[in-house]
Amino acid sequence: MKKRRFTYTNIYESFSDVSLLMLATFIFLMVTILLTSRTAQEYEVPKLKEEIENLKNQLAAAELEKSSLSNSLEEMAMSADSSAMDRIIQSTTFGKKDFDLFIKGLKGLPGEDLHLVVDASGSMHGLTSFLIPILRAIVVRSGKKLGAITWFTDGRAETYTGTMGHMFDKLMTGAPFGGARETIGEGFREAARSAPPPGAYLLVGDEPSNDAIYYSDIPSPVFTMPLGRSDPETNQAYQTIADKTNGRMLHLDFR
Repeated sequence: MKKRRFTYTNIYESFSDVSLLMLATFIFLMVTILLTSRTAQEYEVPKLKEEIENLKNQLAAAELEKSSLSNSLEEMAMSADSSAMDRIIQSTTFGKKDFDLFIKGLKGLPGEDLHLVVDASGSMHGLTSFLIPILRAIVVRSGKKLGAITWFTDGRAETYTGTMGHMFDKLMTGAPFGGARETIGEGFREAARSAPPPGAYLLVGDEPSNDAIYYSDIPSPVFTMPLGRSDPETNQAYQTIADKTNGRMLHLDFR
């Protein structure tokens, strides 16, 4: 009997020793991990702070450069010397003759301010590389104030207000230039909801509307500008919008 009790006692002691050893090992590992982590933090945190500061400086420099380029383009557009603007025009698919004809028509817009309504569907994606600088130049040269820009596609639309540079930047970053439905009607509904009635709207797009347009709800004349190939269906649709709102269709031929 004593031998048996002695055996049980040895087993209990062995389990106790193993448990203490495991606990000691666990504590050792935890201390090692904490020390390693603290050492890594002391080394990595200053390095991360330095990298973040460098990124902030690069971002500030990029914003400054962007602002400078935007201001330079507006200055060129308003300059009496047209050589710089001519280089911009010639770098696009527009010709000088087309540009002058369009400006002549645009100056016939009523009022002092203009609200651009732009097709932002997928079919316009290929035009975005030259659309913004040309629209910017056209608005400035026309003598009109750009009051708002509204884009539309697939039943969605959004209106931007502010400075001209801000609105064009928002158009390029916020408009999807994707989707398959040219919902012009929704574009004008959004424009009327989100901005005061302008002297005139300028509709820029390349295909007829896929939704209903309620002409009586459009508060100002619409001047339309179909882009791309001369498509009879698009021309007829854009002419109808202009006629129904006491506006006019402006022509631009790509040569």
